Amino acid sequence: MLEALGLDPAAEVVYCSLLDSPQMSIEELCHRSDLTENAVREALDGLARMYLLRPAEPGSDKLRLVDPATGLSALHSRRAAALARRQKELDDARESIALLASEYGTSRRDFLPELAERLDGLDMVRERLAELAENAKDECLSFMLGGPQKPDDMDASEPLDQVALERGVSLRSVYQDSLRNDAATTRYVQWLSALGGVNRTVPSLPMRLVIVDRKVALIPLVPRDATQGALVLHSEGAVMAMVALFEEVWRHATPWGTPVRKDQRGLSTQERELLRLLGEGNTDEMAARQLGVSLRTVRRLAADLMTRLQARSRFEAGVLAAREGWI
Repeated sequence: MLEALGLDPAAEVVYCSLLDSPQMSIEELCHRSDLTENAVREALDGLARMYLLRPAEPGSDKLRLVDPATGLSALHSRRAAALARRQKELDDARESIALLASEYGTSRRDFLPELAERLDGLDMVRERLAELAENAKDECLSFMLGGPQKPDDMDASEPLDQVALERGVSLRSVYQDSLRNDAATTRYVQWLSALGGVNRTVPSLPMRLVIVDRKVALIPLVPRDATQGALVLHSEGAVMAMVALFEEVWRHATPWGTPVRKDQRGLSTQERELLRLLGEGNTDEMAARQLGVSLRTVRRLAADLMTRLQARSRFEAGVLAAREGWI
């Protein structure tokens, strides 16, 4: 229940036990929570760092609970601010990617090959991906953007993925939540998982991305149209920026086999992302492309959110969502 605020399961059970009985001793907490003494003490330390517990008196080792209405609200505000900062960093990275792709993909054809190279068209991209997969030694990271994966793409990827996994290469991929409903993609992901691949999902992704051994990164020439070709980045700084972007998205993604959880307001990650997109002024069509779903699905989700907010217009829904802390 409180995981979204940063409390791990041990800290949550200790916190709830103290809410029921604030005078519990360490021994009683161990018995109540079925945790070891070290685990209970670590949980108490974590709660103190979150300002949910504070010294009973100045200089005292004894702790007392902060009023939950105050402590949890303050913790929620801090977490929301941190998420807003991370989202801004991702948005800034998306703009930088678009700028980089535009500069190197169209206006500069003769840039230094040791920094990047241009691949025109899907065939050239597939050839380079095959080459990179055959030579991968340690790791391959990828964003799988868009709607259901095309059979041709999956047929081309299957032998490359299998050979890489059998060589001990780590494969981590992030898909969009919408692909959980696509039977062909689900079968492919289950096959990958059985071989050792690890897959997660998020509501939306900034672009397609492939990173091999943290030395080479492929990004599309046109951010949301991989068919136009790609840039192969060799620059250490550019590749590490892509790695940082991947790891940030991965950290907040949901494992494929785990149901997408709703937050304390009953919002799914997809609904929360739709609210953000619409709040930024995106049309239904633009939001549908970002989420990898149909226009009909976006309109159904938006209508449901308006009903839950008891809003009579999109504008009023945005105002109410902000007032309720949904965005």
